[in-house]
Amino acid sequence: MTMTGHVMSETVAWVPEQVRHYLAHTVAGTSIRAIARQRCVHPSTILRQVRACEARRDDPLIDAALRILSDTVSRDPSSESPAMPHFQPSHAHGCPDDGRGTRPDAVTPARLNREALHCLRRLCEPGALMAVARDMDSAVIVREDGSGGTLRTAVVEADIAQAMALQDWVACNDPDARILRYHITGAGRTELRRLTARCENRAGGFGTDEANGEWVQPKGGPHLRVVAVETPLIGLSRRRDRLGAPFLDRDLVRVGERLREDFVLSQPGPDVGDDWRAALAAGPAKALHPGVAAARARVVAALTDLGPGLQDAALRCCCLLEGLEITERRMGWSARSGKIVLRIAMQRLLRHYEEVSGRFGPKIR
Repeated sequence: MTMTGHVMSETVAWVPEQVRHYLAHTVAGTSIRAIARQRCVHPSTILRQVRACEARRDDPLIDAALRILSDTVSRDPSSESPAMPHFQPSHAHGCPDDGRGTRPDAVTPARLNREALHCLRRLCEPGALMAVARDMDSAVIVREDGSGGTLRTAVVEADIAQAMALQDWVACNDPDARILRYHITGAGRTELRRLTARCENRAGGFGTDEANGEWVQPKGGPHLRVVAVETPLIGLSRRRDRLGAPFLDRDLVRVGERLREDFVLSQPGPDVGDDWRAALAAGPAKALHPGVAAARARVVAALTDLGPGLQDAALRCCCLLEGLEITERRMGWSARSGKIVLRIAMQRLLRHYEEVSGRFGPKIR
């Protein structure tokens, strides 16, 4: 019985078939002909897949992912077939726990789809790339800000970055560099279109997530957008005032992105736009992941400091990615006043972060 015939755990259902064949042959010792017979394909097909996987190990992310999967397969004594119950970062391969909890989360199909949707969308922005340093716990997605500098738009956990590389959604042109630069591939753009269509179908009531037990935003509530082409902050940063300066400078955009990162990490409940305090307090406090609890505390502190009006602008435009015109109508503000309120909110938010942790505060955990 080979690995491919074993009932796979949900946590590795995302692993590409060719990678399973590679691990079955190189780790479990299953012959290529045996795998081919089980899959009803010619042995040369399996051989090409094995050789292709081996050639891809020049990529550090792919090599780390295959090492972790190989270790997990080799440690499973329960059956003759190599089960792979979890895909987690390993200290032995340069992917330590990132400090968000006592154990890195397993990569499940639902989590990979959720994280990949956000990351791939960011990587489609002009001049965007995913930077991975060999001595860092996580990757970052950055893009050009239009003034010769770079702007961080997302933080990617190590296991998600490895999974995206293994899926061939991102690729690195120079795997020997100290700072690895990954760009989105054609397969990554195709996957982004699939995930976007799935999200749109779910919003229209055609998804299957309800049957699978996944949380879906209830009808009538504010929509937590994850497929926006351009966030309100980035859109305003491209505009110029009467003196030719950016309407929102880099620091203001950065603090808005920092608030959104914390908001995403806080895993808010439904109806967050109606009562954000109740949404961020959803679930028993003792059952919360330490990283989630810390992120919620940071979001609550920031929004409370902003006060009414400013906190609404920051929450809806930065966290929910709601358009300025929609926010103006929802809040009853006059037309074209939302951008002024949002800029004031970002200025106050910048002051809040500087007062709490200094200009260069600790990284978000």
